[in-house]
Amino acid sequence: MNVGGVVGLIIGVVALFLVFMITFLTRYKKAPPDKIMVIFGRVGKNPDGTPRSSKCIHGGSAFVWPVFQAYSYLDLTPMSISVDLRNTLSRQNIRIDVPSRFTVGISTEKGVMQNAAERLRGVNNTAIEAMARDIILGQLRLVVALMDIEEINSDRDKFLEAVSRNVEGELRKIGLRLINVNVTDITDESGYIDALGREAAAKAINDAKKLVAEQDRDGSIGQANAVKTQRIETAEANATAVAGENTAKADIAKSNAVLRQVEAEAEKNAAIAEATAEAASNKAGYLAEQEAEMARAKRETSTLEADVIVKAEIEKRRIELEAEAAAEVKRRHAKGEADAIKMRELAKAEGLFAILDKQAQGFEKIVKAAGGNSSDAVRLMMTDKMEDLLRVQVDAIKNIKIDKVTVWDSGANGKDGTSTSNFISNLVKSVPPLNELYGMVGMELPQFLGRVKEESEAQKAPKAISAPKAPQQTTPAAEQTTKKK
Repeated sequence: MNVGGVVGLIIGVVALFLVFMITFLTRYKKAPPDKIMVIFGRVGKNPDGTPRSSKCIHGGSAFVWPVFQAYSYLDLTPMSISVDLRNTLSRQNIRIDVPSRFTVGISTEKGVMQNAAERLRGVNNTAIEAMARDIILGQLRLVVALMDIEEINSDRDKFLEAVSRNVEGELRKIGLRLINVNVTDITDESGYIDALGREAAAKAINDAKKLVAEQDRDGSIGQANAVKTQRIETAEANATAVAGENTAKADIAKSNAVLRQVEAEAEKNAAIAEATAEAASNKAGYLAEQEAEMARAKRETSTLEADVIVKAEIEKRRIELEAEAAAEVKRRHAKGEADAIKMRELAKAEGLFAILDKQAQGFEKIVKAAGGNSSDAVRLMMTDKMEDLLRVQVDAIKNIKIDKVTVWDSGANGKDGTSTSNFISNLVKSVPPLNELYGMVGMELPQFLGRVKEESEAQKAPKAISAPKAPQQTTPAAEQTTKKK
């Protein structure tokens, strides 16, 4: 083998090695800590011999074979889902509202992670939240139905534990895990929970009053014991003071004075203590009643806002949306009518333009046929339409229906014809003669259709019209005179 062949072989091996290294480096994938890398394709088999659907890797890396395998990621970012369970029945058949917020995320546990790869790969967060919300609602409603309101309200840890246990088991089936549950407040439409709160407040007030009474009792017992001890000691002092009566009397007087002072001080302290205890008890009761009234006022205010303001806002929004929809319908309807009118007028204009264009082409051809003389062209067109003109001329009197014509003919006009002949003649003359029609457009009838005899100069001159003599009128008086003569 020559040197050139060896060099070519070495270059080929190096190029193949570089291609292999580049392919290896580009297909070696690392899973970020906040994602799960899902490799699918030919990824091996399960322990029972069935083909595996995918391989999940969290916090590691793997080589993804080209052509045979592909990969994608599952996001581990937690999702906060608001679940407002409304009007659900408890075990006591009392409907309650349980507003809560659940935080869930894709689990990194092996079996659960495989479920997530099979059921959540390629699904967006909105769809995942919808699935999780449906599951949580069902399990939360089941837990509420199995517990009393007292347990749900007082033993909140037990309620949350039951919710977490049921919801967690169902979420694992689709590859999710429950991170946190937060139940904000539990209310009921019948006021049962509010009544329980008032009962607890009343119980606390009664316990405080009982404690004050017990303290008063202990104070009275102590006072009685002190009096008893005092009497015993006084009697013993009197017995031992027999030897010195004067001294004893003085001591007794002093002792009585001290006793009265001590008794007065004790009574004063007891009265002060009793008044202080009673004031503290009344204060505690007043504060508890004040808090209860404030809580009731707050609840009634919230109820009023929910019943009136929210409904008003919803009604306002509904009216606005209906008005916007009606306006949009009118705008679209007007736009549609305008577009239809525009298209109709455009079509009319195009048709009129086509007619006028064809007429112009026809006129142009007629002018060319007349040798370029527009007057001859007009005559040709009139000649073509002469039959129609004659038909119109004849039809002018053809359809006149004369049921009866009464002519009073006295024969005075016998020279010029009868009134009947004059009527018919004038009726025919009312139709323009053919020769005059041709003359109106500057044309002349051919000779074979006849000529109109020209009038003489004497005939063309207007005839003098003699004024008729006024008949002689006679008054009635003149007629009477004539008759007398």
